[in-house]
Amino acid sequence: MSQRVVEQIVGRLVTDERFRRLFTIDAAAALREVAQEGLELSAAEAKALIATDSKLWDAIADRVDPRLQKASLCGPSSSSR
Repeated sequence: MSQRVVEQIVGRLVTDERFRRLFTIDAAAALREVAQEGLELSAAEAKALIATDSKLWDAIADRVDPRLQKASLCGPSSSSR
């Protein structure tokens, strides 16, 4: 288990709108994407992230300073931003 990898993926969930949307729609595809970048999770870590209420990621993202957010060209998010 790598806490660093978990932290990187959680960070991406709250700062990368495109990734957050993909994770909400198809978590397995999102985790495959990061695995291709070398960020692999154990099965237990993946299950724990998937089990986390996806509204949490949007709620945190809404509170993170926009200067820390990755720009998205996908249009408005489903969150209240």
